[in-house]
Amino acid sequence: MRHYLSVVFCLLSYALYGQLEDKNVTVYTIDEKVKIDGVLDEIWEEIPSASPFWQYAPNDSIPAQLKTEMKFAADENTLYIVAICYAESDQYVIPSLQRDFRAGGNDNFTILIDPFNDRINAFMFGTNPKGVQREGLVSGGGADFSNFSTSWDNKWLCDAKIYEDRWICELAIPLSILRFNADVKTWRINAYRFDTQINERSTWVRIPRNQRIINLAFMGEMNWQEAPVSKQKKYSIIPYAATGASVDYEGNGEWKQTYGIGGDAKVRVSSGLNLDLTANPDFSQVEVDQQVTNLSRFEIFFPERRQFFLENADLFSAYGAGNANPFFSRRIGISKDTMTGENLLNTIYGGARLSGKVNEKLRIGALNMVTASDPSANTAGYNFNVLSSQYKFWKRSNIGFIAVNKDALINRSFDAQDRYNRVVGMDLNIATSDNKWTSKTYIHRSISESINEGTPWAHGFDLSYLTRALNLRWEHQYVGSGYDAQVGFVPRTGFYRMQPRADLFFYQPDKQLNRLNPSISFFGLYNEQFQLTDREIRVGLDLDYVNTSRISFRLQHNYIFLFDSWDPTGTGSIELPGENAFSFTNAEIQFNSNRTKNLNTRATVTVGEYYTGMRYGIRGSVNYRVQPYVNLFLNYAYNVFDMPYLEDLRSTIVFGPRVNVSFTKKIFLNTALQFNSQVQNSNLNIRFQYRFAPVSDLFIVYTDNYFTDIDSGSPNIIQLEERNRAIVLKCSYWL
Repeated sequence: MRHYLSVVFCLLSYALYGQLEDKNVTVYTIDEKVKIDGVLDEIWEEIPSASPFWQYAPNDSIPAQLKTEMKFAADENTLYIVAICYAESDQYVIPSLQRDFRAGGNDNFTILIDPFNDRINAFMFGTNPKGVQREGLVSGGGADFSNFSTSWDNKWLCDAKIYEDRWICELAIPLSILRFNADVKTWRINAYRFDTQINERSTWVRIPRNQRIINLAFMGEMNWQEAPVSKQKKYSIIPYAATGASVDYEGNGEWKQTYGIGGDAKVRVSSGLNLDLTANPDFSQVEVDQQVTNLSRFEIFFPERRQFFLENADLFSAYGAGNANPFFSRRIGISKDTMTGENLLNTIYGGARLSGKVNEKLRIGALNMVTASDPSANTAGYNFNVLSSQYKFWKRSNIGFIAVNKDALINRSFDAQDRYNRVVGMDLNIATSDNKWTSKTYIHRSISESINEGTPWAHGFDLSYLTRALNLRWEHQYVGSGYDAQVGFVPRTGFYRMQPRADLFFYQPDKQLNRLNPSISFFGLYNEQFQLTDREIRVGLDLDYVNTSRISFRLQHNYIFLFDSWDPTGTGSIELPGENAFSFTNAEIQFNSNRTKNLNTRATVTVGEYYTGMRYGIRGSVNYRVQPYVNLFLNYAYNVFDMPYLEDLRSTIVFGPRVNVSFTKKIFLNTALQFNSQVQNSNLNIRFQYRFAPVSDLFIVYTDNYFTDIDSGSPNIIQLEERNRAIVLKCSYWL
């Protein structure tokens, strides 16, 4: 009865006042140090709690079923946060002890902190009942999960303790790792909790189900008793030493020893600005990309994972669109062999990056990196420069300017390479305070030494209207055939694109089938003479269940005009002739199981017409955990092509088992084996990590690559040929 009375009261309040009450919490100034152990035996009993939390899913109109309380305190150097998470039992889902776990399918508490009150950028800190840390950065207002990254690491502490009916976590966040205006006593915050025991997601400030749980439009106030002033050191030094051995079997086949020293430094220029420096950086410990099957005619995007490029990354990489981005940091440290066309790693000598807030309105970014030349591959060394500024207006809108420059370090020409390449541009991002309306407009121009035929301009516009029951979106884009962004990600040029989409949302809060989402979208691509080259019409239906599982259906009709000959199977088979049009229809069903179970899976089955024939495919993953110590993963993709113009069937296989072992919260062993028939490559990567101090690590990384070929006459026979092998030992320490 009380449950229904609370629902009636909340709905009546919303009807009368248009929104729930503004929430605020006080950060109490303390003099004593807090022991971070999940035991509230210091000053915490004297500090009032911030409560209650609101349910976000499966229902966004009622208070959370199980209570969550927060408390805040601070001394002159550190912000302390406590969360008391009540539960039905002491059994939780904790898949791993490894840092930066994803929130879905885990019990966790996470807090978002917006020190500059700009509603566009925030720091994220979280933990689970075992005290495992997760931290990240939110950009772009958090309107989409693409605006969220957990690759950013920093030096802070947390711990947690499990009790019979609750778990308690304590977080200690040094003010020196936060960027803030020292004269401001009010910050914006929100927090969310995932409770797997009752499959509930809840937030401190109520967020409608149609919005992302990380959306920064919905936040409360954190009021400091005394304005924070960081008295920590103004710099940090993170040196590293590495040694290793490698052999290239495609070269001379001899083992070669390598040694390296270098490091990073962080200099706090002001409370809002940070200067990152790097010398002879080494990224051998970075996790390998997950291989995928590429059935498109264009390059696939892989996200940046290198720590140096991540803080305030949106200042550099959030311009343009996903397929017309003027700056893609992974271009730095990668060159192309002008004789073979293959991508090669090339040495980065060093660089500097200044980024952050000048004041509450203005953010700036400046980057300079220098890479080495490689005469054996006929590639030049380059100096990369990026300048960016972003000015906020209204509550959640901004205008940004970017300039990207790439200059060869030597005067003599290299084959098929420009001595310089530049892009300048402007982006305008507008969002209403409730995120109901959002839009983005950009216009960019490239400047190169060589004169390319076609227009060197790129332009795009994106408008979205989002309510609880409806999402309408319009996108259009133009990328000229002369638009040459060599440091960006632009897989295709010379087109106009328009892409409208409509979604409907139907909620059933008290049913196992919690939400239905039918949708329809249109994708049209035209060349610069406005002739249709690509079209996709898609209808879909998503079924979301209370237990976090999902079933999705897609039916799509495609039209593609091939200007050049191309092999649609991606197997090196006979190519379809160019100057031909193809229409085909296929269907897709996707199933995601309950992620809170020890065994969970994701599978997508595709069946239907494909160019002149048929395609049958399945892709997905299987995950089994022995929590919290062992996680077993299997990623897979298998496609069969029945094409009449080929004598027999063709297929592609991606097979990727992984084993992640968490011995403790400091010692990890990750093993990944990847086999990709499309690129005829198999790769083994074994990474041992010992975190002996905060953000200080010892890595041992072993990699083994093979050229792989499946015998077409005997498909059960896989031929392996050694390509290269390496082992690296690296130690870094945050001073």
